[in-house]
Amino acid sequence: MIETKNLMNAALAGVLALGIGAIADQAAAAKPGFEKCSGIVKSGMNDCGTSLHACAGQATADHDAEEWIYVPTGTCGKIAGSTLKEAAPAAKS
Repeated sequence: MIETKNLMNAALAGVLALGIGAIADQAAAAKPGFEKCSGIVKSGMNDCGTSLHACAGQATADHDAEEWIYVPTGTCGKIAGSTLKEAAPAAKS
């Protein structure tokens, strides 16, 4: 009984660790000096999830208005058909 409980606790800890690692990777991807630009993504080339899916690389159509990628700050407004989704955090001094 005790061994089963220990095994269950270890499995739960592993699942939690994987989840925290995934969140940390997403947070690290938002680099200062970049902005989210939508409407310009090629199929399978998106940087993160949307309301349609949860992961990068799962865009199913070119130029979907909801799909986005990071581009250098100031670039999105210069691309035809693009929409600035959200600016990345400013660099810390």
